Amino acid sequence: MIRYVTHTCVGLLLIGSSLWAVDSVAKFEPPIGKVLLLVGSTQEDIQGYMDVTHTLPAGLMGYVAIGGEGLDSPYSEGSGTQDLPKLAGDYPGTVLQIGLYIVDSCAAIALGDKDADIDRLGDWFQKTRRPIFLRPGYEFDGPHNHYPPKDYIQAYRRIVDRFRKHGVQNVAFVWHSYASVGSSHLAQWYPGDDYVDWVGISYFNQPQSYMQPVITFAREHNKPVMICESCPAMIQTKYSSAWRMWFVPLFKYIQANNIKALCYINHDWDAGPQFSKLHWGDTRLQSNPEILQQWLLETSQDRYLKFESNLFKLLGFNSD
Repeated sequence: MIRYVTHTCVGLLLIGSSLWAVDSVAKFEPPIGKVLLLVGSTQEDIQGYMDVTHTLPAGLMGYVAIGGEGLDSPYSEGSGTQDLPKLAGDYPGTVLQIGLYIVDSCAAIALGDKDADIDRLGDWFQKTRRPIFLRPGYEFDGPHNHYPPKDYIQAYRRIVDRFRKHGVQNVAFVWHSYASVGSSHLAQWYPGDDYVDWVGISYFNQPQSYMQPVITFAREHNKPVMICESCPAMIQTKYSSAWRMWFVPLFKYIQANNIKALCYINHDWDAGPQFSKLHWGDTRLQSNPEILQQWLLETSQDRYLKFESNLFKLLGFNSD
């Protein structure tokens, strides 16, 4: 039987120059002072990362649609392959971070028309016997996703309720904000504390001030924060200046704001038709040996959790 072990602690934590109140540990939250390191977001991105770093991160990230694309068979829209069964099979002992695509499906989900799809996803998740971070309707406040707040909340709750009904315990639900211009109206999309385990943000090339309303919201609701998607979009790793311009501020931000998980997208955005119109460029670490070496040096620090034999135990997860 899979068991999630919850525990509580009370105290104060000094992060940088900020004093944080610590009164609980969320589902699959790493120990104090630790940051889960995850990499994605396609099979090719992950393989490229493994080939040059020769290290296995704590977790891997991928995507699946409510209809099962990427779960039943490999799926691609032209910029890389999504294949969750291969991720789970090739890298046992890692966690998974999964974006669940529900654009234009919220009303149907809320009405119960997608219950069979939700139940099938939940059954597959449960059978992986590992911690899974699920982002239903990721970047809910991004204008590119056009989620009506009421429909989004009802759909999000429906997914969580169906998982709970069928005893799916190895999933932590991540409420993932685009963390950009419109993120000052977060509450209108919030499903409620009982439905959210983690708060997530995207960290690309937007000003850090755009992210702060989400960080504040997470503190107010006592939720850990995950950087769910990140890369130096448009800055590009092929330029050595990207380390000073993007990576250094990122790692400082993680420490200053008690970020508990970092997910890096190791992707060449211009290489395929799906994202080439964004002109984000190449953000693969392997595209610049200098950037790669600095990344390896930074993430070799003890605060960054990578794959290890007792990883699940550190996250309070027991699959026995």
